[in-house]
Amino acid sequence: MLTHLLAAVGVLGLLAIAPGPDMAVVTRRALVAGRGDGLRTVGGIATGLLLWGALTAAGLAPVLAASPAAYLAVKLLGASYLVFLGAQALVQHRRSAPAGRTDTGPAIAGSPWRTGLVSNVLNPKIAICYTGLLPTLSPPGLPASSAMTLLVLLHTSLTVAWLGSYVLLLSKAWPVLQKPRIPRALERTTGVVLIGFALVVATASA
Repeated sequence: MLTHLLAAVGVLGLLAIAPGPDMAVVTRRALVAGRGDGLRTVGGIATGLLLWGALTAAGLAPVLAASPAAYLAVKLLGASYLVFLGAQALVQHRRSAPAGRTDTGPAIAGSPWRTGLVSNVLNPKIAICYTGLLPTLSPPGLPASSAMTLLVLLHTSLTVAWLGSYVLLLSKAWPVLQKPRIPRALERTTGVVLIGFALVVATASA
């Protein structure tokens, strides 16, 4: 059982560090608004993963994964939200952080926690992953519900550890990133990346 669990941790770890919309949203928040905003965004993403886990346990996520119409609806909503965030980044004008401030920057419209939550909840690939992948990682000898709960908690913990560490790493570069013109360049870059991920989400198949 221990060997099976370690293999599951490895797979879930790779899933957690894979670049995607969540990482793009966290990057924008951390680079432009600072470490606190970045960490709160990670908290919203973690809440989204736990919500998907609860929906899977309740049998709702498999319905989404099996329904082309429902999957398409969530996919288009998710893509639209990412386009909104990307467009917001492209059109907003940011100023550099005040002198002496090393861990916070100009505010970005909207709650960072809500941004992380919504971007994650509107990602139908999580439903596909939880209903298709997690059962194959289930440790033998555990009831299905207990195994699913364990795997969701592991994935959430690994995601928080990875994205949280990523935010702290980005914060180390904060003094350099606050030089003139860099914040605006970062906004433009992350805006383009978010819109790019929106296209990926919109064109992805179940």
